[in-house]
Amino acid sequence: MASKLGKRLVACLLNVSEARNKDNIERIARAALFSSCGQRHPDTSVLNVFSNHDYNRSVLTIVSTSEQIGKSVVSSCVEGFTCIDHSQHEGIHPCLGAIDLIPIYPLSGVTLEQCGKIARGIAEELITHVPGCSLFLFGYADVPEMRSLADRRRSLGWFRKNPDVTTMESDVGLKPSKKYGLTGIGASPYVMNCNVTLDTQDLTSGRAVAAAIRERAGGLRGVQAMAFPNKGQVEIACNVESFRDIPENITADKYVSYSICDDNFFYISPQHIEAEVHKLAACRGIRTTGTALVGFTPQECRATAEYAISYGINEFWKRRQGIFM
Repeated sequence: MASKLGKRLVACLLNVSEARNKDNIERIARAALFSSCGQRHPDTSVLNVFSNHDYNRSVLTIVSTSEQIGKSVVSSCVEGFTCIDHSQHEGIHPCLGAIDLIPIYPLSGVTLEQCGKIARGIAEELITHVPGCSLFLFGYADVPEMRSLADRRRSLGWFRKNPDVTTMESDVGLKPSKKYGLTGIGASPYVMNCNVTLDTQDLTSGRAVAAAIRERAGGLRGVQAMAFPNKGQVEIACNVESFRDIPENITADKYVSYSICDDNFFYISPQHIEAEVHKLAACRGIRTTGTALVGFTPQECRATAEYAISYGINEFWKRRQGIFM
């Protein structure tokens, strides 16, 4: 089923390895909206810009129709590759590329398989427009293996400190260079970013809390978590994945559901994540000081995309005063 606008909508939460040069972030965001000759891309909006100085990483929420999203994302990435030199990058957040991640998520009227095809099309366009860039595939773009982003990142060494990208193999494009690095591109059900702050500078305790809530370690379903120092405290940064299969013992306060193209998806609620982190931190004598949702829930992203596109608000992030942290 398409959106209320009668359009098939897709989101890209573009992760770029830059946050300290706001002019560059502005250029990358505007490139999603306008061609190089200044022509406006139709049915496209940048809903949110989140930047973290310590991470030196920004996340841009780009939404558009399934027909247009590829052109808008390619335009934004070309600008990013132009103004970011990955070999000069400094920041505490792991990354492999100047454009580190291009995830494509369905919002309405689009299947995951179609999003995978869109992602592969973007990858092929990028190696044409940016000779020398390199990409690895994940999720519904990684046919037929369908390997998850987390698995691909682990196998490539994304989680290691200062990995040498020039020794890695790409799926699309040339062997990675120091300037562009290696970019992940793929499609999956929507992934939220939910960060809980601990009132401590004890990174060891923060890492223990993050490990305890990870699904891979038997923690919360669909949650991947890392601990980072941030503004004199420790932040538990969570990727919250949506999933198709129905969890056992569904409770309204734990899981949230939504549907796209007659497929039902679930994700664990940010409130439950906050409660679990609070409990684990309290056992260590540490209190939590707040929780931030970076961008939107899947439902909020769809509703906001419909609103912004229907009213022609392409720079929506300026209306909501995009977050620079």
